Amino acid sequence: MTLEEGRRVRLTADLGIGETVAEEPGEPGAGAGAVVGFLSLGAGAEGTVERVDGELPESEEVREYQRLKALFEDYGHTMPEASRERLEAQIAALEPEWAAHRARGSRVTVRVRLDNGFVLDGVHQDVLAAL
Repeated sequence: MTLEEGRRVRLTADLGIGETVAEEPGEPGAGAGAVVGFLSLGAGAEGTVERVDGELPESEEVREYQRLKALFEDYGHTMPEASRERLEAQIAALEPEWAAHRARGSRVTVRVRLDNGFVLDGVHQDVLAAL
């Protein structure tokens, strides 16, 4: 699905927003209190896309995998055996992160103003469905 500004969307999953804290009596604004609940937006909430931010940045591990893989492909054949084996081990350790990144594909974040007044910024397109 391609999201663009002005498009109507619906949440497809419940989103946890944060904890609700009750202040101690007699100490307004003191910041101390007990957690009394959890705020979330339920699936089905609708709104309008205000901004499309583009692809999510790659993680440090993905960038490191790409850097090491390029190094190995370009210079691996000229490296001493011990260095090459160490580089292969580093690449192998980062393979799961790289595989997960490729499985996610191109992910886009957006800013959505929901009809109830809430604004979701940096929300992934995966949790939205076009109307």
